[in-house]
Amino acid sequence: ALALLIAQSKWLERALLPFAITLQVTPIIAIAPLLLVYLQPGNAVLVCAFLVAFFPILSNTSLGLASVDFGLRDLFDLYRASPWQKLIYLRLPSALPQFLAGLRIGGGLALIGAIVAELAAGASGQGTGLAYRIVDAGFRLDIPRMFAALALISLSGLAIYGALAALSYVLLRGWHESARAQDE
Repeated sequence: ALALLIAQSKWLERALLPFAITLQVTPIIAIAPLLLVYLQPGNAVLVCAFLVAFFPILSNTSLGLASVDFGLRDLFDLYRASPWQKLIYLRLPSALPQFLAGLRIGGGLALIGAIVAELAAGASGQGTGLAYRIVDAGFRLDIPRMFAALALISLSGLAIYGALAALSYVLLRGWHESARAQDE
């Protein structure tokens, strides 16, 4: 929704993009302890995951909304399409591949943000989460348990990416080159 607003107004883009970029370039490990002061550990994990995943989705979607084929745009103008029709039938379908690419990137980054927040929560996280298991196993020198937790995190990341790639394929199959290339 924010990408739609940014794509509609250069003024909004100039006003909001610096905040989004600031959130992206500020290390999440520096933000997580501050969030833990104001939020419950579970909520802080969710906010960290959101903050890390937000910018790739926003930037890719904004790029997709701005990258409409000029020929198609002229065709819609020729047929006097309303702004609403241009949005629904031209800009959103044009932006869908970039949005889905941002979602795939953001999904993996959200997992990283959640792990970082769990690490920052430490003991205040009430001993839950895979990051806590890694830290706890490290203190106890339980190397097999550390690797097991790390393997579960890696499998979670692969599952997230695989699910989002499958969603992308289903939504783009039959009309976009990226999905057609997978069929061949």
